[in-house]
Amino acid sequence: MNNTMKKNKYNVWIWILSIAIPIAVAVLFTVKIPGVERLGFLPPIYATINAFTAILLVAAVYQVRKGNRKAHERLMKTAIGCSVLFLLMYVAYHMTSDSTVYGGEGVIKYVYYFILITHILLSIIVIPFVLITFVRALSGEFYKHRKIARITYPLWLYVAVSGVIVYLMISPYY
Repeated sequence: MNNTMKKNKYNVWIWILSIAIPIAVAVLFTVKIPGVERLGFLPPIYATINAFTAILLVAAVYQVRKGNRKAHERLMKTAIGCSVLFLLMYVAYHMTSDSTVYGGEGVIKYVYYFILITHILLSIIVIPFVLITFVRALSGEFYKHRKIARITYPLWLYVAVSGVIVYLMISPYY
């Protein structure tokens, strides 16, 4: 298979996953598993995974700036794995639990909803960016990888950090 065919194949999968993941999450949010106990222990775990992902992203950028590509690659693969694990736990929690209503009042309520909405929107938007950035690195297109990584990194970092902030803000209301 030549490079053009490989790129086209990857691009098709990137778009399929970029559309399918948010749709699957939205659909699964409407599904409640009958007879399964509420998985209330998961939110602090997946919030910790989000924090760990943020640390991995910062460490990965640090490593690549030092010229340590191998460490950068391992850290990025681990960050992707953590994001997948987060998503699985997040969906499992919401399939066994009703959504928690934020109980704060006044200005802080608007701050919470701003962070929550931007977190959700950017978590959808970042999916194709992460996949494209990853594929460009795997295929050795490092110039193109660096170019899109400059966009992907702050988006993904914001999603990871804002996920932790959302958890900390809503946790008293669980």
